[in-house]
Amino acid sequence: MNTPRKILVTSALPYANGDLHLGHIMEQIQTDIWVRFQKLRGHDCLYVCADDAHGTAITLKAEELGITPEAHIEQMKAAHQAVSKGFLVAHDNYHTTHSSENRELAEMIYNRLDANGHIARRSITQAFDPEKNLFLADRYIKGTCPKCKTPDQYGDNCEACGATYSPMELIDPVSALSGAIPVPKESEHFFFKLPEFSDFLKQWTRAGHLQDEVANKVAEWLESDLQEWDISRDAPYFGFEIPGQPGKYFYVWLDAPIGYIASLKNLLDPKGEDWLDYWKPDSDAEVYHFIGKDIVNFHALFWPAMLHSAELRTPTKVCVHGFVTVNGKKMSKSRGTFINGKTYLEHLDPEYLRYYFAAKLTSAVDDLDLNLDDFIQRVNSDLVGKVVNIASRTAKFINKAGGTLAAEVAEPALWQQFVDASERIAEHYEQREFSKAMREIMALADAANEYIAAQAPWKLAKQEGSEAEVQAICTQGLNMFRALITWLKPVLPHLAEKAEAFLGESLNWAEPLRFRASDTINEFKPLMVRVEKDKVDAMIDASKEDAAPKATGPLADEPIAEEIEFGDFAKVDLRVALIAKAEHVEGADKLLRLTLDLGGETRNVFAGIKSAYNPEDLEGKLTIMVANLKPRKMKFGMSEGMVLAAGPGGKDIHILEPHEGAKAGQRVM
Repeated sequence: MNTPRKILVTSALPYANGDLHLGHIMEQIQTDIWVRFQKLRGHDCLYVCADDAHGTAITLKAEELGITPEAHIEQMKAAHQAVSKGFLVAHDNYHTTHSSENRELAEMIYNRLDANGHIARRSITQAFDPEKNLFLADRYIKGTCPKCKTPDQYGDNCEACGATYSPMELIDPVSALSGAIPVPKESEHFFFKLPEFSDFLKQWTRAGHLQDEVANKVAEWLESDLQEWDISRDAPYFGFEIPGQPGKYFYVWLDAPIGYIASLKNLLDPKGEDWLDYWKPDSDAEVYHFIGKDIVNFHALFWPAMLHSAELRTPTKVCVHGFVTVNGKKMSKSRGTFINGKTYLEHLDPEYLRYYFAAKLTSAVDDLDLNLDDFIQRVNSDLVGKVVNIASRTAKFINKAGGTLAAEVAEPALWQQFVDASERIAEHYEQREFSKAMREIMALADAANEYIAAQAPWKLAKQEGSEAEVQAICTQGLNMFRALITWLKPVLPHLAEKAEAFLGESLNWAEPLRFRASDTINEFKPLMVRVEKDKVDAMIDASKEDAAPKATGPLADEPIAEEIEFGDFAKVDLRVALIAKAEHVEGADKLLRLTLDLGGETRNVFAGIKSAYNPEDLEGKLTIMVANLKPRKMKFGMSEGMVLAAGPGGKDIHILEPHEGAKAGQRVM
């Protein structure tokens, strides 16, 4: 084995304003697996995390709940820790950014940035809510897009046309908090001079600290002009006041990453150990951050630049992962696939999900899809049908023979395959290629099962005088099982604990794989039960209930969308249209191309009604169309409106037809 390493590992800090969902859980499981692996290999590895507990959103949520921000974040911290523990995530310390340690470190780092000339001060004009008496973040302002005139857009970008702008450029802006009209107000703000670190960041981001695809994305940002980063917010604000600046607070993203260090300090101080041993520039420790791809800019630009200015070491590696999807789609509350960790734990074993995530996780930034049918099949096949099956088929024969293992290896060549694989699997873990590790482990599980099936000890045991041969076969089987469980221990700690109980040993990966012989084992007990589909279905149903009251009737599958104002509806211009021509669209599975006559003006519209209509049956019919819908460029051409249709889909789609006597071009009231 190599010399023990000193490693600090973190995962992103969950925001103290909502429950942990499967995206949070995937990241924590990925991190926990890697940490458990390092510890199992004999390294000094610490995993620290914390709740991200500052910001205006915390204050607003506390007001809504009728409690103080401090009480709110304490409740959320306890809830987060309970869910993490439920998924067997073993933090060495879980803290909060609203702590004395974080205040001390945030002030220290800020003072160093300031002393080094990396803090700028200047007045800016912001949107101010005169009723709530606070400055409004972009997401708390809504209005009409100044570019495309789409209403109900947020204060920084338009979801309809993609334009970016300042909140005060919105047409008819309103505060999303009070409904008041925001007013411009000037205030002094503090900025971190990020552009001064451009050369440093260009070197650092290409020095192996990031995955290549992440480094390439960051390079795009570095090639454009970096902007100074606004690190201050005005009172009222839930956070830490900037030293010597009454009424000015650190922006939540300034002190959030410092929370990594604060959590470590909180862990080490009672032991008389120094957090600087991990964070001083010449530290021999390694530091790894596990994060999602949505917060790369903070961890790959702002954070290393801040650390560099503050004369602290930068991370060894920032390990970025993608998002979690369910059944190939973004998690959805209406479909019941926006699954909270607590809801999952009420229905299913956490190790099912730990294994499934491990079987799909790589070192890349790709999204990970939880396909529920595949989830059931893979867990049952791999864990129950392959791994646990080896022990259940062989341990009972050893138990019947007094629990004693044979003295020698029955099949040395097969055992050598396991010995040879151990370091390869370890390297897969080290590189965060968990899916490769799982594939190799399951291939060896297949080899073990094939050996046992070929030897058929259950048949051999019926023959007189076969005791020694049965003992040797089953000893070989149990040793292969021991190896598999050793390699799976970072992923399945509870299964490993149960296996260790009947094997009578603690499985250790810090030493080369050894064959256990001439020893006794304890009574075998069942290790894992199969995933039941009805429990998965119940979890999905419960997730739907979490999102909204259980609906019945025709709206159960597709609940009514959010309310709109009458003015929004009045903008929709519905017209009677004559279908002058209908034709198939080459290469399109669902579309028909319709030429619609609006009483002298024609429009080209693509409609997804091919499954229900033949083109020739449509020509000459009248229908209803949205006449003032902005033309949209599609793969097959420009669509200049939309026809209205109803139905569940497939052949059950019906275009809407106007009343008898209607004429093309007439407006529909």
